[in-house]
Amino acid sequence: MTALPFATCDVFTDAPYGGNPLAIVEGADDLTTAQMQLIAREFNLSETIFVQTPDDPANAARVRIFFPTAEIPFAGHPTIGCAIHLARARQAGEDWTDLITLEEVAGLVPVTVTCKSGKITAQFTAPVLPTPHPGPVDPDLIADALGLERAQIGFDSHAPAMWAGGPDFLYVPVASLDALARAQPAQPAWGRLTAQSNESVYVYARGKDCDFRARMFAPGHGIAEDPATGSASAILAAQLHASAQIGEGTTRFSLHQGVEMGRPSQIGLSVDCEDGKVTAIRVAGTAVPIMSGRITPPEA
Repeated sequence: MTALPFATCDVFTDAPYGGNPLAIVEGADDLTTAQMQLIAREFNLSETIFVQTPDDPANAARVRIFFPTAEIPFAGHPTIGCAIHLARARQAGEDWTDLITLEEVAGLVPVTVTCKSGKITAQFTAPVLPTPHPGPVDPDLIADALGLERAQIGFDSHAPAMWAGGPDFLYVPVASLDALARAQPAQPAWGRLTAQSNESVYVYARGKDCDFRARMFAPGHGIAEDPATGSASAILAAQLHASAQIGEGTTRFSLHQGVEMGRPSQIGLSVDCEDGKVTAIRVAGTAVPIMSGRITPPEA
């Protein structure tokens, strides 16, 4: 079987070996879903993205995104990393702008990739707006599941809630950076929490050198902790809007993640609001290439 080109990059960082690693496999048109899943499990990163020929030639690529354990309809750091990878391949020079539109399972995702004096950044518009995700949210159980005290759950107008926007997450605000640093999935309460709410839990607090600092745990998906979660950052817009953090017009936030893991990530979030409703969400970040090679797919 023909070996396929792959590359890895670190996303939401401008420093190698920081941010969130991503594997990009090109020429994936003939791969089956089972083959993609096996390759994603082999890379064993939080996500692997497979690049295929677009259904519409006006778009850059059709892509499919996999956890080590399952396919997902949309994810932020693969979107940013893949768009930068594709733009690098078709652009040259120190200053340029490219529009990379990716056909993801969740829908079309336009990504604007900009290079200024050799520094590349990308910004995507979320393919869907977040909606409330039904299910019980028990602050006492959340505290037990994270190894924290009940008084550390929530701050100001921020309270735990579940939101969906392609993937879905349980959002847990905590009262301090110390509580954020101490948060860890704690059994058996974690098992009870994820069984009745969500397997992906996004914990955040107010930051010191940013607006908010976050951690995301999804051990049920094979991700003990994620250094940077672009989709959760996008859906965070709904949580912040519900917490009265977003007014009319455009509000911008700086988010940090991965600090406690030693893989610091910087994520830009912009939210448009009109007549009291969120109308558009954009996530921005950078990526640096790490390695490239060829991978032989498993037998179909």
